[in-house]
Amino acid sequence: MSTSFLSMSIAGLAAVGLVVTLGIVSLLTGGLHFLFARPKVHILKSQEGETGFAFGLSWNSSREPAKYDKVKVRLFNPFGSPTQVEVMKKFDAGMSTFARDMDMGPGMLNIIQAQGLDNATVMVEVTSDAGTTHQQQFKARDFVERMTLARETADEFNGTHEIVKEKPFYHTVQRSFISEPLPQSNKTLKLATNPEFAGEFATAGGGGEAQENFAVSKVWIEPGCIVCNACEAIYPEVFEVTDDTCLIRPDAPLDNGLLILEASDACPVEVIKFDKIG
Repeated sequence: MSTSFLSMSIAGLAAVGLVVTLGIVSLLTGGLHFLFARPKVHILKSQEGETGFAFGLSWNSSREPAKYDKVKVRLFNPFGSPTQVEVMKKFDAGMSTFARDMDMGPGMLNIIQAQGLDNATVMVEVTSDAGTTHQQQFKARDFVERMTLARETADEFNGTHEIVKEKPFYHTVQRSFISEPLPQSNKTLKLATNPEFAGEFATAGGGGEAQENFAVSKVWIEPGCIVCNACEAIYPEVFEVTDDTCLIRPDAPLDNGLLILEASDACPVEVIKFDKIG
């Protein structure tokens, strides 16, 4: 047997072994995902009374992106009464692990109070706007007991599984009407907008005066906010920076136009606009 033939045989066996190993790893990965990462319905405590239904849905949204927005609860009770009940409700879509608590109507009470639950089943079906569906089946008696014994509410479930987005941080130029003391002379620059030097500028040849305060009738944010927090740091009574944009607070005081002007000047993308009174 030649050396080249032996080498080719070893290489062929190694390639076959690699393919088999990859196949086994793929099967094991898929099996683990099926057992431990598949979507799961959690029965929660409803705060909507006898006809309420609270549930949570957990799944790997990064692997299986979906926007679930409809739940259906169906009773199959061939040996009891009623034999079949179905209730359905739409809700605000959830894009990652979430919980909802809704009033499902009188049909939910028919499910809970049905006769013959020991031989019946309940199917909970959660559907996305794109048609993706997750179904989970319960024994009817177990389903009712879970609803009765549940202690965690939908709000508590959402709080536990809330995804906290990291807020971007932007460095902005700090602006002020008064300069910092100069290191060598320890003197302060005199500006016409600084009320401390209003008298000196009033008598100067240039006729400069300290800027008087003014009120505004309206202040708003145009599209393009980069949530840098500069405006909120200057005038938090008026501006509120969220994760996505900046908002004008309800009943914001609009009598200090100088602070609103300062916030507008400090905005690096110039989206803060206002109208002066008069």
